[in-house]
Amino acid sequence: MPLPSAPGPHPGGRRRTPEQRQGDWAEQRVLRLLQQRGWTMVARNWRCRWGEMDLLMAKPGRLLMVEVKGRRRCGSDGWGVGAFDHRKRRRLGRTLACWLAQNPAWQATGVQLVLALVPLAPGSGVVRWLSVDH
Repeated sequence: MPLPSAPGPHPGGRRRTPEQRQGDWAEQRVLRLLQQRGWTMVARNWRCRWGEMDLLMAKPGRLLMVEVKGRRRCGSDGWGVGAFDHRKRRRLGRTLACWLAQNPAWQATGVQLVLALVPLAPGSGVVRWLSVDH
């Protein structure tokens, strides 16, 4: 199956805020970890009217949709888990449906949604992975 071209993560070359740069760093860390495990990037920061997918990765017969949450510390949202509510899941489901409509060769491929919780503080540990039903 051919891999569609992924739009760049920073269209228009706009200046990035410190928070956006931290998010970029967290996504890059997750991307490298997944590539080391044999996954290939299909799309990064893919957008449609419903929302955005941080990372869409592939292995033969499988797609992995990754929502990345980078945090400096465990706050009231539990490293980002609290920000991943039912509305966010619904938006991601619609975003995936939109992507699949534009990429019909992938429609029969199994998709798994995971949440990657990335600590941003120096030396703060490992990425936590949560598999999510969508």
